[in-house]
Amino acid sequence: MTSQPLPFDPIARAAELWEKRIGPSTAMAAVTSVMRVQQIIQSAVDAALKPHGLTFARFEALVLLTFSRAGHLPMRVMGERLQLHPTSVTNIVDRLEADGLVRRLPHPTDRRTTLVEITDEGHERREAATGSVIEVDFGLVGLTDRQTDQLTELLSRVRRTAGDFTD
Repeated sequence: MTSQPLPFDPIARAAELWEKRIGPSTAMAAVTSVMRVQQIIQSAVDAALKPHGLTFARFEALVLLTFSRAGHLPMRVMGERLQLHPTSVTNIVDRLEADGLVRRLPHPTDRRTTLVEITDEGHERREAATGSVIEVDFGLVGLTDRQTDQLTELLSRVRRTAGDFTD
């Protein structure tokens, strides 16, 4: 994030130049805006989670475990739900386990499967971190609830079309 706001919108300026020199700029301006907003959101969320010793990926993992009915999930399922490569899930669980926020358990019927369970300390840390990210609206400022719902729907269309999920 810049310390001083620019006196103009650099993406709008780039879109004008794109239009003059390259061609239609609608998609370029939208994608550039999404990428910049992602940076803004990431910065706000990272700042909110830092005092809790969490990254967004670790926070998401704790939230996912909190949502599980059984209180634990197989690592494979965590990867599917978080849409992460197994190596990334292993790294996240390693860090959470080192911090005492989760523990690995053997699966009762499948020796090839490892379960991950959130600890009491993990629940407490997740709850405190959740308060912090809610306090900053997950970094998504400047929109009404209705606009936020519309944004989510529009982005869901892109994700669905790209094969991220099916209905």
